[in-house]
Amino acid sequence: MIRAINLTKSFGNRRILRGLSLTLEAGEIVALAGVNGAGKTTLLRVLADLLRPELGVIHYGQFTSRSQPLAYRRSIGVVLHAPMLYGNLTGRENLRFFSRLYRVANHEERVRQVLDLVDLRARADELVRTYSRGMQQRLAIARALLHDPALLLMDEPFTGLDQRSTAVLISLMRQSAADGKMVLLATHDLENAASISTRIDILHGGKIAWSQPAAGLKPGKLMTTYSEITRQTDVSRLDGGAA
Repeated sequence: MIRAINLTKSFGNRRILRGLSLTLEAGEIVALAGVNGAGKTTLLRVLADLLRPELGVIHYGQFTSRSQPLAYRRSIGVVLHAPMLYGNLTGRENLRFFSRLYRVANHEERVRQVLDLVDLRARADELVRTYSRGMQQRLAIARALLHDPALLLMDEPFTGLDQRSTAVLISLMRQSAADGKMVLLATHDLENAASISTRIDILHGGKIAWSQPAAGLKPGKLMTTYSEITRQTDVSRLDGGAA
């Protein structure tokens, strides 16, 4: 379980997260929805330990992200907007490089496994700069899975994906949850989110403004609720806006 408690993050005079609290449990796929500027990317970067909040703490099991930062970071796989890949290396070479950084045991076998998971073995020895957007996204997901993390953080993972890549991604998230991992994805695609998630959280005003299990939640009701919440005054904009 991961528990984020009272996270507060600002950029200059702009308050982005306002005492936000969030719990993720094994086997959950949580969709994080919110308008542009609500702070979804900021939250994911804080949870990934790429940004340090001014206030708040992240508990993972018996320790926190600050008390054991290396152990915490090893438990996380991250897929952000930028694929964080080397275009002048092949897909296989990228994964070999990152597997050594992560100190993955039997890394050659693990590289083959994740290439199969994302359906890229046939293109593994081509330069990444020749890959399509969908292929780069799949390789970025393979990179995030290399070290078998307990938590997967994904920022708008469906953006730019074709039907095949979307199907691969959905399958991977479902399998990760079935294996007892936690998945948090920031997304604008509420329809997809409702179909694959166990819970949907709406981020608004710097906090989780609404949270419900996805089971039995009708798409029309979800869209209406989302519209009603996001139409409300966003207090984070009163002191300069959000990111």
